[in-house]
Amino acid sequence: MIGFFRPLALSLSLLLLGACATRTVRETPPLDQQGIETAERAQAARAVWLEGQRQWSFEGRVAINNAGKGGNGKIEWRQDGHGYVVSLIAPVTRQSWRLIGDTHSGAGQLEGLQGGPREGEDAEALLLEATGWDIPVNALAQWVRGLPAEGFPLQDRSYSGEGRLQTVEQAGWRIEYPLWFPTEGPQPSLPRRIEAQRGKASVRLIVDRWDFSAQ
Repeated sequence: MIGFFRPLALSLSLLLLGACATRTVRETPPLDQQGIETAERAQAARAVWLEGQRQWSFEGRVAINNAGKGGNGKIEWRQDGHGYVVSLIAPVTRQSWRLIGDTHSGAGQLEGLQGGPREGEDAEALLLEATGWDIPVNALAQWVRGLPAEGFPLQDRSYSGEGRLQTVEQAGWRIEYPLWFPTEGPQPSLPRRIEAQRGKASVRLIVDRWDFSAQ
């Protein structure tokens, strides 16, 4: 277990309260069939643009929980094709760990552990063994951008009354998108808050900034 990333009750509670507050916003009427078809076309257009961006990154805050154990901190995610580097920084101690992985092979290397880095053929299993956190890192590269993950059957997908992606269900996970950034020029709308849950495991993410400029 990584010692520095223990639960910080106050900051984690504030983050989770923020998630609850988001759910209190005014709900819009559900889409009719024509609205669903329009939303599907818009989602397809988003996917085309996003899949055309080989390099992208985001910065934000994350809260992780698995059966009552977890923590929170700052997250930085940098993607280059299939390769990614994810850094987590504890808000008080400023200690950090870093996961270097590949969404195609699924392999990863975890740095910042006592005893030195660890490597594994399955980054998710490596994280679970080393930290106790159940985080779908390989699928998150897609989910965090508001796209279904490749290689997993899509159980369900729904849209909000505004026509934005609202939920995705894959690999036993339910991913919700309660808040979005608006479009900026050719850049489509992007998730601002992502909440993923499977059983007793949950990952709640607030994105502060997206960057697609490194092309």
